[in-house]
Amino acid sequence: MYYGEIKKVDIANGPGTRVSLFVSGCRRHCKDCFNAETWDFSFGEPFTAQTEQEILRLLAPGYIHGLTVLGGEPFELENQPAVLALLKKVRAAYPHKTIWCFTGNVLEEDILAEGGCGRCAVTDDLLRQIDVLVDGPFVAEQRNVSLRFRGSENQRIIDMKTTLRAGSAVLWEET
Repeated sequence: MYYGEIKKVDIANGPGTRVSLFVSGCRRHCKDCFNAETWDFSFGEPFTAQTEQEILRLLAPGYIHGLTVLGGEPFELENQPAVLALLKKVRAAYPHKTIWCFTGNVLEEDILAEGGCGRCAVTDDLLRQIDVLVDGPFVAEQRNVSLRFRGSENQRIIDMKTTLRAGSAVLWEET
């Protein structure tokens, strides 16, 4: 896996102050994507053990609320194993910090559905590591700059822990 950027201090992609990892690779190619350079699976730098260690170090301060993974597309089949390995290490080291993930996929159609474009052998384990999933492609015609943590009206902010228990999507509510 490659990554385009690590934001050491991010307040736009989840609540509180976060570390954000922008993975490379996306086949969706949404019109007017804000991060089109990350469509290329080889964009940026290789994701290595040193990269993981840097992210874990950046997450250590008490003022950091958690990690956000975006892209590109974290749920591209090629990216899921590396993302899963990272999230397991983050969860083990910082169980009190939240993990957010953004995907252009729709949870029920692309990730949970048998044969979905975002589904592979590690998907279920990956979903169990995520606290909040922002799903849905960016739709330029539904762009809304007043939305919190998303760019277009069709995108949802899903509480993954509650969703997995309920068996259907439950929207996240800020507490």
